[in-house]
Amino acid sequence: MSATPWRTELFGSPLRALVSLVLAALLGWALWHALDWALLRAVFQPDAQACRASAHGACWGVVAEKWRPLLFGRYPYAEQWRPALAVTLLSAATLASAWPSCWRWWLAPLWAAALAACIVLMRGGVAGLSVVPTSQWGGLPLTIALAVVGLALAFPLALVLALARRSTWPAARALAAGYVELVRGVPLITVLFMASYLVPLLWPTGHRPDVLLRVLAGLALFVAAYLAEIIRGGLQAVPRGQVEAATALGFGRWAVQRDIVLPQALRMVVPALTNSVVGTLKDTSLVTVVGLFELTGALGLALGGDPVWRPFYLEGYLFIALIYWCLCFGLSRYSRWLERRLRAAEG
Repeated sequence: MSATPWRTELFGSPLRALVSLVLAALLGWALWHALDWALLRAVFQPDAQACRASAHGACWGVVAEKWRPLLFGRYPYAEQWRPALAVTLLSAATLASAWPSCWRWWLAPLWAAALAACIVLMRGGVAGLSVVPTSQWGGLPLTIALAVVGLALAFPLALVLALARRSTWPAARALAAGYVELVRGVPLITVLFMASYLVPLLWPTGHRPDVLLRVLAGLALFVAAYLAEIIRGGLQAVPRGQVEAATALGFGRWAVQRDIVLPQALRMVVPALTNSVVGTLKDTSLVTVVGLFELTGALGLALGGDPVWRPFYLEGYLFIALIYWCLCFGLSRYSRWLERRLRAAEG
């Protein structure tokens, strides 16, 4: 059955035509006022007096004035080239990992080198770099680092949990199911509070791990539970007959999982995995409640203590939202591209 043409959908009857025209008029009105506020009457220069004089236009001057604290938080001003370089290296490693042609043995050493370089750049203390404690890390580098490293730590654990839930050992199935259901039954903010405030109480005095490490561990453990269920769904979608055929051909148990089941399972759950990655990227904004000022928290630092620019929070939030949208939209487009590429490879 062919799809109904859009003209029939919108103007197939008098009632449909009326509703379509009313909605089009409302949309045009909203778009015009948004364009008028955001561009035509907007102030782009970092001039707070001009922004106050323009009562009906946006003040993008707040972004021009505060872009460095917005992007880098409390990191020392003179050293902000270090987090900029660190996030560039981390993004380059992520892009290399996203390209199927780069899925080779050298990808693990590349990640190890990129992470080591990022830690050295952000922390300092070597090669003449001044030491910057993690309490001063923030902004976009912290957001990307939490999302990328958290997912990199969560995925292997999720894979183990998914395989354990399909194991023939009752104890392994029970432990994996208990962990997944326990973690999925609490909100992320609870896990972050436990990692930040409860774990130090159980740790020997003077040997407590850094708050960033605790939050990163909590985030990875939380995300792993959701990724495990996604991977398990892909494993269950692989026909049982393929496993039996591979076993009959002499494949070992782990060889069947590694070479036959897992490649197909992961290929089938690419959209769901991408959805989880997008959710994790946005959930990093919750670390603000435990004293880590990532991209969203950096906005409060940049404007909260400045009475000159404090009235222009809306423009600041829109700037932060644009950054998140670009990152999430890029991930969604990559997911569609990867699906097409993998489907073409199957054909």
